[in-house]
This record gives sequence, C-alpha cells and structure tokens, in this order.
Amino acid sequence: MNENDLQKSISEFGWKGPLVLMMLMAGAIVISPLPSAPIALASGALYGHTWGTVYVAAGAVAGALIAFSLARELGRAKAQKWLGERLSMRLPSSQNGLMLAIFIFRLVPFISFDIVSYAAGLTDISWWRFSLATVAGVIPVSFLLAHFGKEMVGGGTRQTVITVLVLGLLTAIPVILAKRRKKRKP
Repeated sequence: MNENDLQKSISEFGWKGPLVLMMLMAGAIVISPLPSAPIALASGALYGHTWGTVYVAAGAVAGALIAFSLARELGRAKAQKWLGERLSMRLPSSQNGLMLAIFIFRLVPFISFDIVSYAAGLTDISWWRFSLATVAGVIPVSFLLAHFGKEMVGGGTRQTVITVLVLGLLTAIPVILAKRRKKRKP
C-alpha cells in the first residue's frame, strides 16, 4: 500500500480515527504488556509528523495519567504497608528530583513507559509535577516515532531500513552507556 492509498483509507474513518488511535495508545500503556511503539509508528504513517505527534502524545499522556492514578489509588497504601520505609529508599526525596527522574525516564527508549507511570504513582510526587514531567518527556519521543512512521510509509525500502537502524541505535546507545558505567564502578 502506498502513501496515497493509506491516506484515502484513513480518511474513511473521519474523526473516529484519531480518537481510536489515542485510545489504543492509552490502552497500551495502562495494559502493560501491549506494545505502544507500533501504534505510535502507525500514527505517524497515517496522520503525518504534526498530527501523528499530537495523537501519540495525547494518548500516551492519557495512558500515563490513568496508570499513575491507578497506582496511587489502588497500590500505594498496600506498597507502603508491605515495604514501609524501603519504598522510598532508592527514590529521589524531593519533588524536583522525582520530576527530573520521570522526565529522563520518558526520554530513554528502553525504559518501560508503563512501569514508570505505575511506579511514580507509588511515590510522593504531586499529580501536576508528574503530568508536567510526562508531557515534557513524551513530546520529543512522540515526534520521533511519528516521524519514523511517516518516513517508513513514504520512503520506500531504503528509508524503512534506515529508520529501523536509527531506532535500534537510539535504543542501543543508552544500554551501552549504562553497561560501561557499571564496568567502571569498583
């Protein structure tokens, strides 16, 4: 299917297409084993760089807020009861530290978006700080995924291979750096 055929097929969905896409993205985050990257790539392929980014980011933020709220309401008291002080031992103690950690985790492709959202719900971070860190971290990643999705559809085989390699590289670099850092520590 070429780009024109894809655009024609998508136009048949009308206003429901973006809504379904955002719901799928949110659902993939709330239901942790479901992968969200293919949905984000599809968004870019279907709606282009700008609107693809908007739909991916909106769905991702909605899913993150739902997961955060579920953990906060259903899991925080039990986790505090089971783990006591150990729950906060390895976490930054300040709101700013937690906010920065969430922002950074949102930018690193190999760290589970879902787990970060659920884990943040168990911390003391305020809802608005979690939301701000999530939005700030989601936008660049959403743009990259939407962009790669758009390029994969419009660029042919060569562009698809380059896109896959760049995505792999973006994932591999932080992993390699983390392994090197571990080797350096005594």
